[in-house]
Amino acid sequence: MQLDMQYIYEIYRSGSFSKAAEKLYITQPALSIAVAKVEASIGMPLFDRSTRPVTLTQAGRIYIDAVEKARNLEQDLEQQFADIRDLKKGKIVIGATHYINSYILAPILKEFDERYPGIEIELVESSSSEIVELLKKREIDVTLNCDPNIIVQFGGYPVFSDIVLLAVPQEDPINTRLQKFRLTAEDVMRGRHLETDCPCVSLKEFENEEFILLKEGNNLYERSLKLFHEADIEPRVKLKISQLVTAFHLVDQGFAAAFISDRLIQHKNLHLCCYKLDDPTIFRRFYILLNNQRYVSNSVRAFIHYMQDAYANVSYPADAR
Repeated sequence: MQLDMQYIYEIYRSGSFSKAAEKLYITQPALSIAVAKVEASIGMPLFDRSTRPVTLTQAGRIYIDAVEKARNLEQDLEQQFADIRDLKKGKIVIGATHYINSYILAPILKEFDERYPGIEIELVESSSSEIVELLKKREIDVTLNCDPNIIVQFGGYPVFSDIVLLAVPQEDPINTRLQKFRLTAEDVMRGRHLETDCPCVSLKEFENEEFILLKEGNNLYERSLKLFHEADIEPRVKLKISQLVTAFHLVDQGFAAAFISDRLIQHKNLHLCCYKLDDPTIFRRFYILLNNQRYVSNSVRAFIHYMQDAYANVSYPADAR
């Protein structure tokens, strides 16, 4: 990509001439001169400099669209040539939430790295909605997602499932009242909640509880709203946070109730009780998603196959559903 294009694209990404100059390791006056030359050749400005951050003009939007197409073509060519040169080398940029990175990918990536030591792995962590935007922009290669509305937009490969449970602090009096429904951490670890005779409870029973909810942009936020709607209750929200794993630890510390993934329960010495709800919304199927307009490198294909094989060999009953 031409140098002028790189300059203008970085200003667009940074929203500032000064920040872009820092990232490009040039002076701000030199950057301004380079942009001015491009604007003079076009005959109109690319940026509205009166706004903070600077924004694109109509001409600027057309220019950036062209730059992004050129960048995508360049990336695809580089990846295809790399595949031809040496199938043992490559790079994968994976975007996911903290839950996925810590509890799903962490045990997989070590073994993948040992099998493919020449493949460089980069992890990007954010909310699921922000990760999807990065996939659309081709700034990441793959992500994992369970939202059916998102999955249909991309090329997807099923990998694993989980079950959303309601976790309540152990000392909460409701655990005595609902004793016949409650599950211990040990129960969840041995898959009691996946058995057909496991008793389910209505969320209505918890309408007076205080809840920790994830913020908008997380899949579990949308599912939580649906669960509350189906139970016809208005939740008492004590706290809203960004990460599922943080909510899990807060429940364990006795802060409030929260919806969690059963895959977070990995040891029995937890100070919480879990409940299986009588709503199909609790079942989630995760897919590896790709940008189907991008060339899929051999490195990415190897990662997809490795993930599918790894979870096919994991003893977890929900994966068979």
